[in-house]
Amino acid sequence: MSGFGFSTLALVAVVGMAGPLLASIPGLRIPVIIGELAVGLVIGRTGFGLVDPADRTFTLLANVGFALVMFVVGTHVPIRDATLRSSIPGAAMRAVMVGAVATVLAGVLASVFHTGHAALYAVLMASSSAALALPVIQSLGLQGAAVQGVTAQIAIADATCIVLLPLVIDPGRAVTAAIGAVIIALCAVVLFVLLQAFDRRGLRRRLHRYSEDNRFALELRISLIVLFALGALAIATHVSIMLAGFAIGLAIRAAGEPHRLARQLFGITEGLFSPLFFVWLGASLQVRELGERPAYILLGLGLGVGAVLAHCVGRLVGQPLVLGALAAAQLGVPVAAATLGTEMHLLSAGEPSALLLGALLTVAVTSVAGVLAGRRQRAQPSSAQQ
Repeated sequence: MSGFGFSTLALVAVVGMAGPLLASIPGLRIPVIIGELAVGLVIGRTGFGLVDPADRTFTLLANVGFALVMFVVGTHVPIRDATLRSSIPGAAMRAVMVGAVATVLAGVLASVFHTGHAALYAVLMASSSAALALPVIQSLGLQGAAVQGVTAQIAIADATCIVLLPLVIDPGRAVTAAIGAVIIALCAVVLFVLLQAFDRRGLRRRLHRYSEDNRFALELRISLIVLFALGALAIATHVSIMLAGFAIGLAIRAAGEPHRLARQLFGITEGLFSPLFFVWLGASLQVRELGERPAYILLGLGLGVGAVLAHCVGRLVGQPLVLGALAAAQLGVPVAAATLGTEMHLLSAGEPSALLLGALLTVAVTSVAGVLAGRRQRAQPSSAQQ
């Protein structure tokens, strides 16, 4: 394996096209990242070793992609949607119920597999993915009070678990990570306040027009400056850069994300940095270790099944089963856990792959649950007419 250069970048860009190609297969609804992770496995440590995921340039670009992915995830959380506010109490109650069940199941898994990572597994199984589940809800046109409730639940679980992950994955640095998380949260609040103040004075609109007229992309440049600055702060305080990206995304979404900025972020993230990150992540994993330690295959399956079971507990308080299963979708938190565990050697060999295996199982369940929820909604008007 040679150093990271344009030839490697071209290879990553080409194989990254597997994501859109698989996602375009009618009826399967395969998330784009599945294809990107898969080709990463093929060209990385598990496969032919065509790229070196330990290369510092490759790792830096992948981390930029990770931060941007979480930035975009934050902007997908419907924090400004007034119709969701009435759903928050019930959604928070269900999220707590899910967390309680996930904690019990995590203790069982950690005890059975002797990993000592019960807190990590609890956070993973309690998490939801706004970036994955919300687009499914929107694309299927799901509506109604129950859908609003599960949307709020997903947002609460996603935000909470992203904050908790750095604290539970490395308990020895939990205090430092907690301080860093608080500082980053305060920076995001300050950003929101400044954006609101600029809006009231009309400065933000003037900047937007000036930037658009002169094609300066100033909003994107400023957003990246803030993102990279908070990313540096996150690394210095041993907090994952995922929190920095997510916090900035939430702040911008709360203040109102300009459509032009959204398009620019989508272009640089989905066009280059997101596929580069997921290909790098796939290349970093040693899936062969699962074959050497088959117990971790069972751990991955246990995490996936446990996440689905934990989220289906909402059925006890009247939530439709398919919506509970839909909320079990995992993406950002397991990916972050696998990334941190690999980079900082916090997990044992094969464990990062087991975490992603569990996440992939929830993705499959979410895809099926989304289709069933869509069919159920379409059938309701017909039933009402009979």
